[in-house]
Amino acid sequence: MQHAGSHEELVDHTLHVGKHPNHDEAHRLKMRLENVSFWYGAKQALEDITLDIFNQEVTAFIGPSGCGKTTLLRCLNRTNEVITQTRMQGSILLDGEDINHRSIDPPFLRRRFGWVAQKPNPFPRSIYYNIAYGARLHGLVSRRAETDDLVQNCLEQAGLWDEVKDRLHENATGLSGGQQQRLCVARAISAQPEVLLMDEPGSALDPVSTAHLEELIDSLRENYCIIIITHNMQQAARISQRSVFFHLGKLVEEGNTEDIFVRPQTRLCHDYITGCFG
Repeated sequence: MQHAGSHEELVDHTLHVGKHPNHDEAHRLKMRLENVSFWYGAKQALEDITLDIFNQEVTAFIGPSGCGKTTLLRCLNRTNEVITQTRMQGSILLDGEDINHRSIDPPFLRRRFGWVAQKPNPFPRSIYYNIAYGARLHGLVSRRAETDDLVQNCLEQAGLWDEVKDRLHENATGLSGGQQQRLCVARAISAQPEVLLMDEPGSALDPVSTAHLEELIDSLRENYCIIIITHNMQQAARISQRSVFFHLGKLVEEGNTEDIFVRPQTRLCHDYITGCFG
């Protein structure tokens, strides 16, 4: 792979990356991927992915559409296996334990992950129901007072409580797009996951709503391991500590976000983040 050039800096990083664009060595390893490959039938979607993902950090998956980002995200919580004629090789460790070991119960494993989709998808029920549903389903709350506290706590974490505290029993679909997406984040954390998986969560939002979402993600990383797919390079630079660039199912470059965006080591990564292709 051709290098971009060690003296070729793209931008003034003080203006174009976030306040914390580097891995903190105090943050422990949460997930380790070792030689992960994945196939849909005969078509290989991922090839030999090896990657470390850390707690209390945002890891951004970047790369052109169809390069395997969402496939890898779904490997992490084993939702790919519900698709017929798929297979995976390699290992994915969560807190040192192989998530695909025969002793692991897939539904229990998936409870350790929260998922936020590309477009806001609240249940067409009340705001209260959206938050309480998962916690009730998993037996995390039973009494009404416990549920009330959970709903308030999750909405406060999502920065939404003050906006909806007088509307908890109104239909969630009446919220604005940005509010709906923050509600979906609150719903995702209501089941007390350890890892938040976000698949382009800001792609359907206006700039103001996107800014609110980015502030939310930055605050949540103190308590969660967050992995986000984004096609917005400015967003990846602003909110992540580590970035991973994929192309055609391969991991091309990974490291501190500052290094990826200011000093990319490959021409392919350089060209992608500067908009030359993708």
